[in-house]
This record gives sequence, C-alpha cells and structure tokens, in this order.
Amino acid sequence: MPRSGENAGVTKVAAPSTRHTRRWPASLAVIVVLALQVAVPAQIMDAPRWIMPTLGALLLLPLVWTNPFHLKRDEPWLRWIELALLAVLVLVNAVYLTGLILLLSEGDASDGKVLVKSALLIWVTNVVAFAVWYWEVDRGGPFARMPEHEHQEERPDLLFPQMTVDIPGWQGWIPGFTDYLFVAFTAATAFSPTDTMPLTARLKTLMGIQSAISLLTIAIVAARAINVL
Repeated sequence: MPRSGENAGVTKVAAPSTRHTRRWPASLAVIVVLALQVAVPAQIMDAPRWIMPTLGALLLLPLVWTNPFHLKRDEPWLRWIELALLAVLVLVNAVYLTGLILLLSEGDASDGKVLVKSALLIWVTNVVAFAVWYWEVDRGGPFARMPEHEHQEERPDLLFPQMTVDIPGWQGWIPGFTDYLFVAFTAATAFSPTDTMPLTARLKTLMGIQSAISLLTIAIVAARAINVL
C-alpha cells in the first residue's frame, strides 16, 4: 500500500493527442463530395455523371487502404496520389463553374433550381478540395507536422490562433483536418482570411484562388438564380 502523501507533488502528464494524425475526416469529406458529383445537372456538363466519382474513388482507394483511420504509413507515392486527387477535384470544379457561366451567358438559365443546385455543388466541392490542399501543404503535410518526424519543417504556412498564445492545455498543439476545413469554410464565405493567417506565398495563392471561385459562384451565379426564382 502506498503511504499517504507519497505521490504528493507529482503532476500527471496528459497523453499526447492523436487528433492531428486522423485521416478518416479528410477521407469522409472527399467521399461526400464525390457522392455529390452524381447530382451535377446535365445542363452544365454533358459527360456521364459516373466519370468523376469513379475516377475520384480510384485515387482515394489506395489512400484509405494504406491509412484507413490514422496516418501511420508514409510513402512518397501516396502524397502524389493525394495531390492528383486534389488536382482532379479542382479541375472538374472549374469545368462545372465554366459550364454554369456559359449557361448564364447563353440566356438559357431559366430553371432556378438547376442554378441553385449547381452553385451549391461547386461551393461545397471548392471548400472540401481546398481544405485538403491546406492540410497537405501546411509545413509539408500531415506526416511532416508530426512531432516525431525526423525532418519536421519549423516554418508554418498558416498561423493558427493556438500558435500565438500561451494558454494552459494548448502547448504543442498541432492542427487536424477539421481545423483546415474551418479555414477553407471561412475563406469561402468571407473571401479572405479570418482568424487564421496565410504566411507563405503558396498558401496565399491557394486561398486567393479559392476565394475567387467562391466569390464568382456566390456573387454571380447564385445572385442570378435568386432573380430567376
């Protein structure tokens, strides 16, 4: 039996959080976006609806297979597949937006439901795609951000509020995918940074592109849809 007061003064150290190693939130967000592609209106894309979900699923499958729930296996080819998936999402979304703008310019946009559905699909895909971009780019990616990484990059691409204050319980904080999803959401709604600042040129470029897509979708397409309705 331990004597009374034997453990006095001993401070328990909390186990390190593994939220920054979770992969399933990013995979789930991409799966939702791929599922939404089957609902793209035929007026803005003539190609079969199954092409985009099938291509995205083929690229996502090896990522989920190697790291289904947490990030444990780091391979260079996995990062290239991730970047290829993101490039496909952004490119296809740009095709959707171009098709929608052409539909508006031709004067055939008389169905408000089609416009609203298209704008919502483009906006959601924009948020998720760039959230994964930020997650993959910041400090070299999720694997490089791990404290145990041998070549961890010290210079962050995004400055989160938790990194600027000294609050008990937040020491050594590392962002997870949901943090990057929130950054992408606020950039798509405010068209600019809010609480998290981009520090590097690559993040400023990505955020500028995302904000431009969101502004074009909401200010032009959605506004026309409201007028039609």
